[in-house]
Amino acid sequence: MKQTLAQKILASKADRDFVQVGEIVEIEPDRVMSHDNAGLVIKQFQKIGVEKVWNPEKIVIILDHRVPAESLKTANAHKMIREFVHTQKIEHFYDIQTGICHQVMIEKGHVLPGNLILGTDSHTTSYGSLGAFSAGIGATEMASIWAIGKIWLRVPESIKITVSGRFQPGVYAKDLILFIIGMLKADGANYQSVEFVGPTIQSMTVSERITLTNLSMEMGAKCAFVSPDHLNQKYLKDRTSSAYEMILADKEAVYSENYEIDVNTLVPQIACPHQVDNVKPVNEIKGKLINQALLGSCTNGRLDDLEIAAEILRGNKVNKNVRMIVIPASMTIYKQMIENGLIQVFIDSGCVICNSGCGPCLGAHQGLLADGETCIATTNRNFKGRMGSPNSEVYLASPATVATSAIRGEIDLPAIYNTH
Repeated sequence: MKQTLAQKILASKADRDFVQVGEIVEIEPDRVMSHDNAGLVIKQFQKIGVEKVWNPEKIVIILDHRVPAESLKTANAHKMIREFVHTQKIEHFYDIQTGICHQVMIEKGHVLPGNLILGTDSHTTSYGSLGAFSAGIGATEMASIWAIGKIWLRVPESIKITVSGRFQPGVYAKDLILFIIGMLKADGANYQSVEFVGPTIQSMTVSERITLTNLSMEMGAKCAFVSPDHLNQKYLKDRTSSAYEMILADKEAVYSENYEIDVNTLVPQIACPHQVDNVKPVNEIKGKLINQALLGSCTNGRLDDLEIAAEILRGNKVNKNVRMIVIPASMTIYKQMIENGLIQVFIDSGCVICNSGCGPCLGAHQGLLADGETCIATTNRNFKGRMGSPNSEVYLASPATVATSAIRGEIDLPAIYNTH
């Protein structure tokens, strides 16, 4: 009985040789993660009546959504979380100076191949970039895990997406995943596991793989994977001393759907308001005036993303009618920006640089949109009112498309793409 990657990891955690698609298994996660919504988890946990969490070593809490606190309500919630962390002796706590939860989890070595990780954030699917089964759950479910250390999961069907070819200059992993979401639509992978395979995927950096698995949630995926390989091992070498298993799907595993994509002819893509699956080639939206450009987030706020944008901005100015906000995914990346001179490039271009966090991506602070305004962003969602006014619009694109559009004051193809 051959199994997909999701089946093999769930079987391993259930101490079984094989699990059937559709069956319910009881497992103990290797890690569980919560961010600012840990405050809600704590309230649910206290209702259960258990005094101590099941395993403080396996709980990670990262403040990132509203940092520093933008309101009294948030400040009080953060205070409650800090007190709970101290009382429960939860060592893996990262306060406001660390970064966005998904980036921090990966950076700090809390994600390993073969792990099963659950988080109270929908984009927990990001950790499949390192070969972990990772999925988002609700606050009540997380509270029960904190109490008893167990959860039931249904074994998902799996979709296999084989990608080949070489990206044209100006086309990136973000364009690929937007294209796939546009093809499958928001419900195309509902409660399914998505496996990205093929030579194009194998040549991607860990950062690019994170972009794929992060956004997979936007087509309904329960989890998403890039099979672990030597790049994962190299990335994790200085981040963990823990042992892990490089679990791979069986070659004869059965998938619900198989897709093959050749990126040789892929052009820059953009998700238009107000759905992530409303994807079109950038060329079809070219000329749309913008008021704001946002570079960052857990989807595209890593050093390579920032370098791509900085190279386009270098020697240029952000359009006088555009506000460009830059938010690195973590403070580690922020420091790398300083060391590499990227901070100077962004400042000279007229950008505003904020501390690492989620901020405007979820419409919390640091750059909300007014009525009638338009933003082009590297973030992962563009729902109505997501970034402020319900009468505003958000377009999602790659760092290159965002940077070029910021300079020109309107949505445009990446500068590097126009020259080829």
